[in-house]
Amino acid sequence: MKLGLIGLGKMGIHLAQNMIRHNNEVVGFDLNTDLVEEAATYGADKATTLKEMIDQLPSPKIVWIMVPAGKPTDATVDDLAGALGKGDIVIDGGNTFWKDSLRHNRLLGAKGIHYFDCGSSGGWSGALNGGNFMIGGDEPEVFETIRPLFEDISQKDGYLYTGKAGSGHYLKMVHNGIEYGMMEAIGEGFEVLQASDFDYDNRAVAKVWNNGSVVRSWLMELAEAAFEKDPNLDAIKGRMHSNGEGQWTVEDAMDHAVPTPVISAAVMTRFRSMQDDTFNGKVVSALRNGFGGHAMDKN
Repeated sequence: MKLGLIGLGKMGIHLAQNMIRHNNEVVGFDLNTDLVEEAATYGADKATTLKEMIDQLPSPKIVWIMVPAGKPTDATVDDLAGALGKGDIVIDGGNTFWKDSLRHNRLLGAKGIHYFDCGSSGGWSGALNGGNFMIGGDEPEVFETIRPLFEDISQKDGYLYTGKAGSGHYLKMVHNGIEYGMMEAIGEGFEVLQASDFDYDNRAVAKVWNNGSVVRSWLMELAEAAFEKDPNLDAIKGRMHSNGEGQWTVEDAMDHAVPTPVISAAVMTRFRSMQDDTFNGKVVSALRNGFGGHAMDKN
């Protein structure tokens, strides 16, 4: 399959490698031409403009968007609405708010362009080695034409077509809300250990918990890796940045009168962490950096 990939940052560049390794042809485009050149070293065809990318694609043209949510994605979708034609396919693999995805679906659908909102999980490692994808879109028969791509780039049983437009990004939003709660619990647990009268080796604790215990997980693996580099996380501040998905989950839960005390508390704790430096915040910040390369504030 040949497709265009817009956005060659930490997720996009790894996704391009995954696609190419599975014998897909990728035309890579990014406003940062250094990233376009880097993608070319992995076998991607180069494009320095949107038109140049689109001109290299066969019909129906398939374009995967992997840019930050919000204005960058809005602008990209607007550009594609004017540049693509009837029967072409757009896949938004970013963390777009699901209501924005509905708007994008209407905009592109009015031009006869098929739209799929794709929640992507697994961080940059998953993008490279096999990720997890939650795909919404109103046309199941069109999804069948891109299903082979998801077979290629996913873990085994690691993708799900969820039906209606917006449902993929909605599912990813809730996934990230759950992730907030899980990371908060891990961070709080290690903060309790840090404050105790006992002298625990944080890396050893994370390692033993990740071998047969009920709380074993990839997040615990990332905790072990973080503590191996910095046993008490002294080099980083306890500020937990966020991209908004946890807050969106809580807001939507409130709209449906669904209580979400754990996720809500995790969101509020992130807000607090921007004011107060805590060990809990250090742990969560290290976990976010581990799975997604998200920024950490250094001491």
